[in-house]
Amino acid sequence: MKQRALILFAHGARAASWAEPFERLRGLTQARLPDVDVSLAFLELMSPRLPERVDELAAAGATEIALVPVFLGQGGHVLRDLPLMVDALRLKYPHVRFSVATAVGEAPDVLNAMADYCVAAAAASAE
Repeated sequence: MKQRALILFAHGARAASWAEPFERLRGLTQARLPDVDVSLAFLELMSPRLPERVDELAAAGATEIALVPVFLGQGGHVLRDLPLMVDALRLKYPHVRFSVATAVGEAPDVLNAMADYCVAAAAASAE
């Protein structure tokens, strides 16, 4: 087991197809971080839920777990729910170092990439 892990934390949905872009993101990220266990976890409606995934990683020997909320903004789930879950996980696994990034949609590079996509879509529709 790799001692370092990265969890891409998403909301979850009833439709399995909703998770496909997140699976692709996981694969792209794993390819760039071969020494890190990269996985997905969900707040609700899909498995594994975040506590379940952390349980698996901790049992396998992970000592550092980074969490990246793959949400567009810092809404209630990221501002309220996630910190409570992480606090509980820190108590349960005091030997594991947790870090939490801001929501991916708050990152300037992500916003710029989305703006580039929107501009390209507008240009394509004008042709």
